[in-house]
Amino acid sequence: MQKALLAQFQTPDGLLLPGLLYEPAKKTDRVAIVLHGNGSSSVFYSYLKNLSFSEELLKRGIAYFPFNNRGAHYIKKLTQVTEAGEVDVKVGTTYELIKDCLYDIDGAIDFLAGKGYREFYLLGYSTGANKICVYNYYRPENRVKKYVLLGGGDDTGVWYSIIGNRTKFFRYLEKAKEEIDKGRGDKFIPRYMLPYLFSYRALYDTLNPDGDYNVFPFNEYANNLQLSNKELFREFRSIRKPTLVVYGEMDEYCYGDVEGAVETLKKVAPKKVIFEFKILKGADHGFTGHEEELAKAVAGWLNKA
Repeated sequence: MQKALLAQFQTPDGLLLPGLLYEPAKKTDRVAIVLHGNGSSSVFYSYLKNLSFSEELLKRGIAYFPFNNRGAHYIKKLTQVTEAGEVDVKVGTTYELIKDCLYDIDGAIDFLAGKGYREFYLLGYSTGANKICVYNYYRPENRVKKYVLLGGGDDTGVWYSIIGNRTKFFRYLEKAKEEIDKGRGDKFIPRYMLPYLFSYRALYDTLNPDGDYNVFPFNEYANNLQLSNKELFREFRSIRKPTLVVYGEMDEYCYGDVEGAVETLKKVAPKKVIFEFKILKGADHGFTGHEEELAKAVAGWLNKA
């Protein structure tokens, strides 16, 4: 396996995040930055993905930088640098707000720019793909050259299906907002609401149909649920850079219709933008067992002029 440099960088809001930097033997100014998904995710436990991607990218002269963003693990204690000194903060999926990805991505790019990198690519798995779209929406004039969206998820729609009906869904959303307004946003939601380790603020961020999390509303779009006031696929529609979109044929979060989800994205994709869409045969949401195939497809696409 390729050797990696253990790295740490500081985000603009002072959070210290860890990562792995794989560099080719010959100096390069090109680097692929990886955003993992949420839940228990961590790039330090992604051996097969790191092995496959580092090999395929490095031999094409592209460095590879997977890092743990503030949504890694369910709950994690990290250090934040403040004017008063270093403090411990609780982060992880349980507390994360998706728009905070702007700090994480900016911090990663600044760190790599300081090492001489000038051409940046963003690769995002699952919620990481959502984060790329959110980052692009709020930072349209960013320094990234290409995006790779791997299994972007309809978190709002999936939780809507799990909750089971419209009335309960909006009641949970209202309850979360009430707790946030009372200063209890970091409190865990009760298990009767959802069997997931959410704080009220993370629950509200994830469920809110008009919020930043709702990037790929396949359920709402296909079934005319009319949950949102904002334009559906707003963040995805804002993309103006070359973008590769990949889904596994067996992705378990596409409601049994991966082809339909991809066709929807083709339909709403902005015109005159270079999009490429690919479905990996037999692959699930995490591309389990298809890491090498995925890495070759992504690395080949990034290496195109």
